[in-house]
Amino acid sequence: MDNAVLMEVESLRRATLAALSEKYREVFREETRSRHREHLFRRIAWRLQALAEGDLSERARGRAHQIARDADLRKVAPRDFVTVSGERVEITRGHRNRRERDSRLPLPGTMLSRKWKGRTILVEVLAKGFQCENRHYCSLSAIAMAITGTRWNGLAFFGLTTAAGEARKERSRAKE
Repeated sequence: MDNAVLMEVESLRRATLAALSEKYREVFREETRSRHREHLFRRIAWRLQALAEGDLSERARGRAHQIARDADLRKVAPRDFVTVSGERVEITRGHRNRRERDSRLPLPGTMLSRKWKGRTILVEVLAKGFQCENRHYCSLSAIAMAITGTRWNGLAFFGLTTAAGEARKERSRAKE
């Protein structure tokens, strides 16, 4: 590689994102959509080298186009792809962003109780979150934090973990 190109690439290593964006615009004659510094650096360095030493040969470019034409680029099947007995099957999409409900939590409508420093705390399990003392909470840990002022595992605080639940049951049996 030419020394001038090497020097320019080395100066780009320490360039700011704004400077890289400006150099990208100069080298590629278009605006960049990327804000990733390392990506811009690599693209510009490649382009500078290609301009100095020559781009891909026609043979290599033709082979790349041939590979691209032969490749199956589809990642998701078309809507009418699935058929049963010649009839199209309706496909429904699941909610990818929705988290699965924690199996350790009781069903919505269940009331959880816990004695803490002489007072009884009642928590209602909702479909989305929890309600305690007429306030909505996203997690049991948030309720435990609000009550105690320290961080707790909400499941452990309310005795929903196996070890904590067994220990509380044994203590309550001993008191009876």
